[in-house]
Amino acid sequence: MDAVIPYVLALVPTIGVGTLFYYVIKNILEGDRRERMAQAKWEAQQDAEEESRKRS
Repeated sequence: MDAVIPYVLALVPTIGVGTLFYYVIKNILEGDRRERMAQAKWEAQQDAEEESRKRS
């Protein structure tokens, strides 16, 4: 068991950084997806308002 501990301790930082990287990228991509959806919704509202002004 004593021979395994140094190897495990050497891998812990790599696993930690990899996990952190995963969550950061995941949140960036989710935020981008939400922003694109909000932008599309806003553009649809603007297009609808523009159409209603043209018809008036």
